[in-house]
Amino acid sequence: MGFTPRVPWRARKTETAAGAATAATRDGVTRGRATRAAAARDGATRDGAAKAAGARAAGRFAQLSVALRTPARAGEPLLARAPRRWQRWAPFAVVAVFVVVLIPVTIAVLSNDYRLAGGWAGALGVAQTVPLLLAVTRPLPAWAMVLAADVAGAVLLMSADGVAGRSWPWPPMGIVGYLVLMACLGLRESVRTLVGVWLATGAAGVVLGFSAPAGAVNTVAVQFVLAGVVLALTGAVRGLGDARQRIAEQESISGAERARRTLLEERARIARELHDVVAHHMSVITVQADSAPYRLPGMAEPVREEFAAIAASARESLGEMRRLLTVLRGDGSDGGDGAGGGGERAPQPGVGRIQQLVEATVRAGQPVELSLAAGVAEAARAVPAVDLSAYRIVQEALANVVRHAPGSRTRVSVTHSAEDGEVLVLVVNGPAGDAVVALEDAGTGHGLVGMRERVRLTGGTLDAGPLPEGGFRVAARLPLDSRTEDASCPSE
Repeated sequence: MGFTPRVPWRARKTETAAGAATAATRDGVTRGRATRAAAARDGATRDGAAKAAGARAAGRFAQLSVALRTPARAGEPLLARAPRRWQRWAPFAVVAVFVVVLIPVTIAVLSNDYRLAGGWAGALGVAQTVPLLLAVTRPLPAWAMVLAADVAGAVLLMSADGVAGRSWPWPPMGIVGYLVLMACLGLRESVRTLVGVWLATGAAGVVLGFSAPAGAVNTVAVQFVLAGVVLALTGAVRGLGDARQRIAEQESISGAERARRTLLEERARIARELHDVVAHHMSVITVQADSAPYRLPGMAEPVREEFAAIAASARESLGEMRRLLTVLRGDGSDGGDGAGGGGERAPQPGVGRIQQLVEATVRAGQPVELSLAAGVAEAARAVPAVDLSAYRIVQEALANVVRHAPGSRTRVSVTHSAEDGEVLVLVVNGPAGDAVVALEDAGTGHGLVGMRERVRLTGGTLDAGPLPEGGFRVAARLPLDSRTEDASCPSE
């Protein structure tokens, strides 16, 4: 029989209170941590929203600055090519605000301060400000109207009672409107036009200065200097836009010329390689035509002459092709004894050498899997153009993988469809690893252009492009039908 010690009632109560206090403390700590985590998440969310709003505002400002530097065509409003509607309407809104503000202020100042008759004050206020609305689309006619109105106003103010101690010949309101007009002119017109406008402004002020009323404050120099500053700034913005547009045009022209040169280089390369194929057939024709009288005794004389003509035509065609090849090479390697000539006389590769190509690529550190169907090499060898094109397509595709996605897993498949009479070439590579740096950021385009030209030569089709999950895919269909091949050969 065991003995269980009795715990006093006060001790049990103390232990219970201590446990409750510990649990409350633990709950409080947990709630505090949760509150701090929620506050941190809210702060991060607010910071992210503020950064996103700042990025959007910066993006809108960048779009507006680009549109401001983009030159407008004749008759187009300022910012006519801006991407957003509010940006395209912004010049009209700004000019309209200036017109609405300047009309009553000009009339009030002319009638109250200069003590010009109310009718003349109203006419000058309208004539000096309303043409600003035209400055958004046609700033040069608007400048002519505003300058004429300013000169007329200066002449009328000569006889005004309150001109003494006031600005003349250009009142402050007229200077403000004139500077708005100069900004519109600077963003639209050429440097020669801007210089002419600036000199005309100074000349008008100098001519009027000879008849300045007594006690008037001459503002010719003020408007002349301010107009020159505004024209210089806006003209610089316009010049930057013109320079950017010219650079873009030159880059477009250079890109087109580069693509055309790449195409011509690939065609010349294919023509050089095709020489061996065509020369072989022409040589066979020549030998068969020359040896026909010896292989077929008892041949009639007209038949002998026909075979002799065939052999002569074949030899002439072979010579013409070799002369054309010399022009295409342009390096004097055709018929030379140097290294270059020896390289050109080497046999052309085909599907049978794709395995060696893949092995060399694997030794270079690129993981490649090859699937070569049985009998495909023999089937492709029957059509030399298809045999060479299949090898070159795999070679170009693997070269592109090494340059742009080193280390990515690559799969090469070459199969033969006896039913359709075609060779199918497939090269697929996955995305490059994050830690791998591509050897080239941008290619010259020779690879894909060469593939398309080779596929077009055989009358096949090519499908090349990026994959949705990353990587690249090249799929070529090369028909083995000799009639398709002959029809697809370029006639030029």
